[in-house]
Amino acid sequence: MKSLKDAIEQKGLIISDEVLKVDSFLNHQIDCPLVMEMADEFYEHFKDKKITKIVTIESSGVAPSFATACRFGVPMVFIKKAQPSTMQDPVSCQVFSFTKNKYYPICMERQYLSEEDNVLFIDDFLANGEAFKAAENLIKECGANISGVGIVIEKAFQKGHKYIVDAGYDFCALASIASIKDKKITWAK
Repeated sequence: MKSLKDAIEQKGLIISDEVLKVDSFLNHQIDCPLVMEMADEFYEHFKDKKITKIVTIESSGVAPSFATACRFGVPMVFIKKAQPSTMQDPVSCQVFSFTKNKYYPICMERQYLSEEDNVLFIDDFLANGEAFKAAENLIKECGANISGVGIVIEKAFQKGHKYIVDAGYDFCALASIASIKDKKITWAK
């Protein structure tokens, strides 16, 4: 997606050969027209999958997931990073965060997904795939089917891409990074 790649190159901040900061338009401040364009791209890719729910993990995946859910006309469910006392029938697991370099719990209310649901998982970044694996675990525990995985920015040089593709999921990354070296991004496609 050219406009996304342009935003990354113009507004992104390369912290290291493995860390890209996109707070100015995606993870802290939101470029709403760009996020709506992302939703259109995800819709075009997954429109024949009979999607019934969009699922993400809070918080950085919420904006593109919300826009995509609006585009599909279906509910969005976000997996929480802390279990509130009001949760009545939670499913939960642990996930390792690449950027935070620590494990944290994630959970969701079981009632929001069922075996009738065709889920499109959307997230902002894909690195080693740990967040997706944890979400996959919760989605499957609820009995729902993962019909597709949409990622805004993937670091294709890390393990997450291979895991998702090898698992047979329909996969769409809007901006795929082959490498980051000397503060320069090389695009995979």
